Amino acid sequence: MPSLTQLEYALAVERLRHFGHAAKACHVSQPTLSQQFQKLEDEVGVMLFDRLQKPVLPTPEGKRFLEQAKAVVREHQKLLHVSRQERAGEPVGEFRLAVIPTVASCLVPLFVEEFARKYPKVELSLDEMKTETLLSELRLDRIDGGILATPVEGATPSLKIHPLYYEPFDLYAAPHHPILKKKLLSSDDLEADQLWLLSEGHCFRNQVLDFCALPRSDHPLLGNIRFQGGSLDTLVRLVDQSKGYTLLPSLMRKTLGRTGRLRPFRPPVPSREVSFVYRRDHWKLDVIAALENTIRACLPKEVNVERPKNFQVLEVC
Repeated sequence: MPSLTQLEYALAVERLRHFGHAAKACHVSQPTLSQQFQKLEDEVGVMLFDRLQKPVLPTPEGKRFLEQAKAVVREHQKLLHVSRQERAGEPVGEFRLAVIPTVASCLVPLFVEEFARKYPKVELSLDEMKTETLLSELRLDRIDGGILATPVEGATPSLKIHPLYYEPFDLYAAPHHPILKKKLLSSDDLEADQLWLLSEGHCFRNQVLDFCALPRSDHPLLGNIRFQGGSLDTLVRLVDQSKGYTLLPSLMRKTLGRTGRLRPFRPPVPSREVSFVYRRDHWKLDVIAALENTIRACLPKEVNVERPKNFQVLEVC
């Protein structure tokens, strides 16, 4: 019968598509991994990978075997996690959490210190990922959970989605911009040639364009300048030093400290739903509950845990 170690080696090769990289990830030499892998193939009686392909790819028989191997390894990991949690009496173990960039910069500083204090036995790894990458990593079981804007295309029935909060958008304008004369705004007040945007691939960009009913193409403010970046902080600096305006999630109000150049929108208020997402077959539910509860407890008044009736939640496409 194949050992768990052999199955883990095989899954590492599938994930990394390279025997050398898999050996490094498993903290063994490549000859050791190759030897165990050969024993595994001899025992199951099929070739699991086509070694002539670069990168190496699973054979049809290998794909079926690896799916079952994943189930076996996951059940073993679940058993270990439950046993450790029972002994500790509190959430324990590693948890890999990914957060989209436009949420991470505002949200993570609010809860991470409190979570570390309350749950010292959880080793939390945090990564920023765009929505498409985050969902792919979840499906491949490379992360335990994610925080992103929802509803979103690509969120299959295999994923569970728990809304955390609802966040309105504000307009942030350059000093002395004429739009600041208005106290409440609507999408009709916005002009494409005045709007700074994130680069393509960011869901926040698409939400802003949909709200403004603008095509998903470049909107240069300085004629020959096209900005391609993924940082809301950079958008703020561009607005400060140049002209025009941008839309920002309301959690940025605290970091800006320039509320005189922020303007809210009249109802229906453009907003986003921010949710915690994880696989339905995931077992670290105690850590997930701890994260969700800590995040909600640390949220400021700028956001709402329940969806307000006057909010227009923009979908992520």
